[in-house]
Amino acid sequence: MMNIQNYVQAETLEEAYQLNQKRSARVIGGMLWMKMARNTVGTAIDLCRLGLDTIEETEDQFSIGAMVTLRQLEQHAGLNSWTQGAAAQAVRDIIGVQFRNMATVGGSVWGRFGFSDVLTFLLSLDTYVELYHGGIVPLETFVSMKRDNDILIRIQIRKTSGRFVYQAMRNQRTDFPVLTCALSQTDGNFRAVIGARPGRAIVLRDTQGLLKDNFSEESAEAFAAYAAEQTPTGSNVRGSAAYRTRLVRVLVRRGLLELGGKEIWN
Repeated sequence: MMNIQNYVQAETLEEAYQLNQKRSARVIGGMLWMKMARNTVGTAIDLCRLGLDTIEETEDQFSIGAMVTLRQLEQHAGLNSWTQGAAAQAVRDIIGVQFRNMATVGGSVWGRFGFSDVLTFLLSLDTYVELYHGGIVPLETFVSMKRDNDILIRIQIRKTSGRFVYQAMRNQRTDFPVLTCALSQTDGNFRAVIGARPGRAIVLRDTQGLLKDNFSEESAEAFAAYAAEQTPTGSNVRGSAAYRTRLVRVLVRRGLLELGGKEIWN
């Protein structure tokens, strides 16, 4: 059980940042995974008063506040229309509606969890994080950065036109994923993101030019085999490394055929 000694609802980002510089302080977000820890938190910092609980859409981007819930992400009409439903697909099986009503996007991104559907999905888009001290950083860079005491303010998704698909394998619905897979094709650039390997999601690009012509059965199979070779996997209670490697090949192939508008039989 977590023991919180002091709880503060920050009035400004500067106050939250200064409070978070203490070693024993924590930004609590939705506090769903954090509460399972067995430690003592000197100061729990709540960002609920800072107006970070909305999704703002402009002609160029979606700006998602750190306190936006996964349920808001799932139900946002504009984001789902632009991603062809991939946003909702990515989060709809996370535990249950009650959980998604509390879990925050900021917590999912800041945590950089290996099992995160949210991180896998966002890495397939032209996504940036806005940090109070560190400024705007590409998400792909952020996930590899050393953890510090900065404050995550927003997630920015640039509206780079394209096609998007999200795939995941679970042993049963609402369970943690065995493997996650997000694919996108934007402005002629293709990327595949593989998560829950069980490590943190990684981004693969078509450096071999296997998809330069089209998403045919042959090119999809060739890139899926390449992705399986390039993706490190491991074993845990949900699946073995060999099983996950096989799933990489299956999910990438299915996703590519879906991106290409082809009917999938297996």
